[in-house]
Amino acid sequence: MPSTQKPMRYGHTEGHTDVCFDDTGSCIVTCGSDGDVRIWENLDDDDLKSINVGEKAYSCALKNGRLITAVSNNTVQIHTFPEGAPDGILTRFTMNANHVIFNSDGTKIAAGSSDFMVKVVEVTDSSKQKTLRGHDAPVLSLSFDPRDVYLASASCDGSVRVWKIADQTCTTSWPLLQKCNDVINAKSICRLSWQPGSGKLLAIPVDKVVKLYRRETWDSQCDLSDTLFITLLNVVAWSPCGQYLAAGSVDGSIVVWNVETQECVERMKHEKNYSICGLAWHPKHRQIAYTDTEGNLGLLENIGDEKKPNDKVASTVTKDYNDLFDGDDDDYLSGDMIEPQSSPKAGANEDDADADDLMPTSGHLRKAIMDDDDNSLDIGMIKANSSLLEKEDDDDDQTGGFPALPPPSTQQPFYDGPMPTPKQKPFQSGSTPAHLMHRFMVWNSVGIIRCYNDEQDNAIDIEFHDTSVHHATHLPNSLNHTMADLSTEAILLACESTEELASKLHCIHFSSWDANKEWTVDMPKDEDVEAICLGQGWAACATSALLVRVFTVGGVQKEIFSLPGPVVSMAGHGEQLFIIYHRGTGFDGDQCLGIQLMELGKKKKQILHGDPLSLTKKSYLIWVGFSAEGTPCYVDSEGIVRMLNRGLGNTWIPVCNTREHCKGKSDHYWIVGIHENPQQLRCIPCKGARFPPTLPRPAVAILSFKLPYCQVTTEKGQMEEQYWRSVVFHNHVDYLAENGYALDENAKSQSVKEQQELLMKLFALSCKLEREFRCVELADLMTQNVVNLAIKYASRSRRLNLAQRLSEMAVEKASELATALEDEEEEEDFRKHPSAGPSLPRWSRLPVRNVQQDQEMEDAEETDAYEEAEETPEVHKQRPNPFSKGVTSAEVTTPKSIVIASSSQGRVNPFKVSSNKKDPVVPSANVLDTMSKYSKKTSLSSSRAVNKQNPPVIKPLIPKPKSKQALAASFFQARTPNSSEKTVEEREEKAGNESHEVKVTAQENTENKRPKTGFQMWLEENRANILTDNPDLNEAEVIKEGMSRFRMLSSEERMVWTEKAKGGTVNDLKEDKKRKRPTADEDEAKKNQEQKSEDSNLSKKPKPLDQSTNVRLSAFAFKQS
Repeated sequence: MPSTQKPMRYGHTEGHTDVCFDDTGSCIVTCGSDGDVRIWENLDDDDLKSINVGEKAYSCALKNGRLITAVSNNTVQIHTFPEGAPDGILTRFTMNANHVIFNSDGTKIAAGSSDFMVKVVEVTDSSKQKTLRGHDAPVLSLSFDPRDVYLASASCDGSVRVWKIADQTCTTSWPLLQKCNDVINAKSICRLSWQPGSGKLLAIPVDKVVKLYRRETWDSQCDLSDTLFITLLNVVAWSPCGQYLAAGSVDGSIVVWNVETQECVERMKHEKNYSICGLAWHPKHRQIAYTDTEGNLGLLENIGDEKKPNDKVASTVTKDYNDLFDGDDDDYLSGDMIEPQSSPKAGANEDDADADDLMPTSGHLRKAIMDDDDNSLDIGMIKANSSLLEKEDDDDDQTGGFPALPPPSTQQPFYDGPMPTPKQKPFQSGSTPAHLMHRFMVWNSVGIIRCYNDEQDNAIDIEFHDTSVHHATHLPNSLNHTMADLSTEAILLACESTEELASKLHCIHFSSWDANKEWTVDMPKDEDVEAICLGQGWAACATSALLVRVFTVGGVQKEIFSLPGPVVSMAGHGEQLFIIYHRGTGFDGDQCLGIQLMELGKKKKQILHGDPLSLTKKSYLIWVGFSAEGTPCYVDSEGIVRMLNRGLGNTWIPVCNTREHCKGKSDHYWIVGIHENPQQLRCIPCKGARFPPTLPRPAVAILSFKLPYCQVTTEKGQMEEQYWRSVVFHNHVDYLAENGYALDENAKSQSVKEQQELLMKLFALSCKLEREFRCVELADLMTQNVVNLAIKYASRSRRLNLAQRLSEMAVEKASELATALEDEEEEEDFRKHPSAGPSLPRWSRLPVRNVQQDQEMEDAEETDAYEEAEETPEVHKQRPNPFSKGVTSAEVTTPKSIVIASSSQGRVNPFKVSSNKKDPVVPSANVLDTMSKYSKKTSLSSSRAVNKQNPPVIKPLIPKPKSKQALAASFFQARTPNSSEKTVEEREEKAGNESHEVKVTAQENTENKRPKTGFQMWLEENRANILTDNPDLNEAEVIKEGMSRFRMLSSEERMVWTEKAKGGTVNDLKEDKKRKRPTADEDEAKKNQEQKSEDSNLSKKPKPLDQSTNVRLSAFAFKQS
């Protein structure tokens, strides 16, 4: 059946028109100078779907459901297909792009522009671009090598070039075309084409012939010509099987050759002799769609159909098959020439669209390994599709094709498992791609560094957000620096090596007090800087030799250490160095990255030792850095921001999903900074792109954080998310305190207040829902004062069982915490004085011992006679001050106001027991005031601050040790109770008996000064006996042994010791009152307490609720029955 030429259809207005088929061949897509893309189901289709993509469309390409167009606003756009929804901009030029194409698997596009540039862009991530510079005139057309190694381009400068994509270099160039100054004036648009499959031949239309050049050798193999061509050829296109080549001319002629035999198999003349400017083969059938410069579309069908595959005769197999296997194919078979896939899609199916181009399609999947007319063999196709080879039942096919197959032993088995992911290239956070002429080298919380690299200028501009740090600076960029970082001390720049020059690290230390502010270091030969960062007083760079080099900011070389894999990015903040590198090869689109987090201060240590980096599936890293407060953070390409959660063993927690804030699928946020207080994510919205242009100056947007908790639409979920977000975002306070930074006490207390209010609201909500077990779980997270409020709330809500459990829990936790603190203190002292033996001569030793002795004594006496319970608190008051040495003796007499004023002198160590004795005492009378005002909490934290000279940590739940006792205490300082409440309190009092009272009075003692207990006096006298019996005991064990012996005494003997301990109670009490800021409530409470502890062991006389308590309780609007 001869070929048929269908009548042409009008598609677009006059002008250049491009054409392509979709992957399956089910429709034809054309674009034209009217700016429309039209989708034709067939040539007779009268109901065309039309997508407007711009003012003019110069070229279109379609693969994997993505439609790429080059339009007149100098951009290459992407649309979804067949919906036609805009999906962003892949790349921009300074003039319009003339041709766009996909590579064989649809993962990359190439575009050539009138600004002489060729760009290769990854479709899924447009920031991964390669720019090919070298043409001296507008680029006419492009063609991808099927193996993705090379790219061919034709230009108005008369040259056709072949580029190696990986290193962006020109491999060869031929001066074949007529020179002209613009595409409009070009005699031919020279649409060149690589042979599909192996990519063995490159076809270039030159004058009236098609020149075929061999791959690798780049010499001309042959010329194809025909008498039909009397004018210049415009466009060539290979059939998907690589056997046939079609060419269209300026006068409307189309010729198809069988390349192997160089015979012409088809000739066709345009009905109106218009210039052919677009040719596309159907992916499966013998059809060619073509367009002309007047906007018309035509179709040529059944090309070469007179030669059916089953007409093959075995006698035609007379060739010497060795001629078919050139050196390149041998390499290809041995695997040397195989390029790694640039995307995780398996290669097995990538040529589905190219299947059976010139063979009838059968029910099962067959690949065109045999060529119809020639028995020629495309080895590349065999390699790409060997996983799909099936034994054919057709004897003709076997006879015609298979004798040419090499023996099976020479073929490598085809890998059909997960595909390795190409490794992410190194990058600087806050920078835009290096191929751009105008780009950001860094944008961070200090300032912005821009780089301009165009014909007029190659320079770097530095701008500071705060001009008091330094004025704006303009630097020449003669060394072609590609990396930069900026801190409040210095500017760090780095460049890659060239053939003549080594890779350099250049630092401008503008905060230096001497005159020489710049220094440069050359890297060793063959070692390139790949990532750089600045910290406080130091700079670091990671190199291609897998080394990290650390320098002082003044230029002294410091430590060098090896990385386990190639660096991806690094960041610095203060003393912290954060490095991300490749741990190994990822598969199926996932990156396999690792983290090292180090501290380069006086005590150098590694915090994270190569832990795996958590990334969203099939994503890669786009930003890494620190929050303004010094917490490591990073962002992946799916827009998930993760932060280090120091409160949970240095795990990573997602704190924001920027994609939730994006309006369009192709919109992104470009991160420039993260702040924990206030909680702000500073970023730049980018419409249709991943990064912003330098001009106009981008506006910074602020996004809020949101942890991905469940059911955040409900009141419970919302409050849980707010609570844990507050906890996570205040972990930095403890870290900074440990590392000697000054802290804002108000911010700290504000955060604790916020967290406790949320917990109390959750508690009230759970009470309302009658979930008492959940209430206890929530109370476990509360501070002592708020647990106290929770107990009162539970009592008022008539949840007496809950109130009792909360009180028991408070007492138990107070006991546990005191023991834990004691152990911690012992360890700390032992570290400081390892040779100090059992009784360490440190002033801080005694209070620790006191706490444990008191606590254990209370536990011991818990089941004993009630009179002892009354005496023990008094002993507390009489005991002489054990802190007679050192700083605290002075501090004890310091008035409260001075304590507050001196809060800046130091920060608190929560494990110093001295602070615990003072902590809960200040707000003893009004334990609930923290819910509304913070005057007491401030003095509380301030007095903590004075207690310790070393820089300590301020833990959110500092008040725990004694405020748990406060809880028990205030539970017994009862309100005017109704009968049921009174009963509960009596029951509680009996359950906790004397230890509660001990804690009550202990809490009311406002200062560190605590008189000795009867147990302490007994221990001092009997210590020698214990050590004689057990010489190996350390101090803690001595106390425990003493405790057990003291418990074995009769209650009368213990009373004697307790009486001995009573001495200067009255005097000490007076002194206490002097030191304590007296309030009517507190005085009255104290009198009540003393009176009760002496008079009776009945329930204490109820103390009326102070007003702030009522106010706090009334804030929770759940009505009581």
